[in-house]
Amino acid sequence: MTPAHSPTPPSPSDTAHWSERATAAVLVLLSSVYAWSVASAPLDRVQGVIQKILYVHVPCAFAAYLGFALTALFGALYLARRQEIFDKLALAAAEVGVVFCTLVIITGPIWARGTWGAWWTWDPRLTVTLLLWFVYLSYLMLRAFTDGGERTARFAAVYGILGLLTIPLNYFAIDLFGGSAMHPENLERGSLGTGMGLPFLIGTLTAFAAFAHLLVLRVRVEFLRLACARAAQDREDLELLAGRTTKENPQ
Repeated sequence: MTPAHSPTPPSPSDTAHWSERATAAVLVLLSSVYAWSVASAPLDRVQGVIQKILYVHVPCAFAAYLGFALTALFGALYLARRQEIFDKLALAAAEVGVVFCTLVIITGPIWARGTWGAWWTWDPRLTVTLLLWFVYLSYLMLRAFTDGGERTARFAAVYGILGLLTIPLNYFAIDLFGGSAMHPENLERGSLGTGMGLPFLIGTLTAFAAFAHLLVLRVRVEFLRLACARAAQDREDLELLAGRTTKENPQ
């Protein structure tokens, strides 16, 4: 009787490709609903149409928090298990998190210019957001300008975990500094006008979907890099073996 062959498990690259298509489909669907919810949301009686940029600004902040939280989580898993995949995931999450944090810093001054009349003020929330951006930009620079060995990965994991402390500081900056903060209060039950809660909810889900899609793309790039490195190493090994064979069996 011929033994049945077990199915070949999908490769990490195949899994990443499937995840890329799935997250792209979810992102397209949510983006359509998000655009409709923002367009149909009522205008703020005081701020006018400029208030709608907060439907981008706030979800991007939550996505940045997600990226930096995952950086700490994957860093902790790397320290516990010493598996390279967790180090790669931590780096990918930090890169995507910095993208969203950059969008926060870009959209914030646009709203501030229309509301406060100035592009930037050293408001506590704005200042801590800038600090948060520098903390994780430094993380990326650490990874880019070092040898990338195990020692770097361990140090980056610890740095990513400690950097997580800036997130609650950023979120609760308004409460900590009291009346000195010009920034609007955190989103809470009853703090939004009628019809404004749905755009924030759909916007946050869309930002998370965009984060997931970008993370999958970044991880797939890492898999392709590893595959190219292995192929180059195999080619070098074959060339070395061919050279030894030629020396041992000269014509």
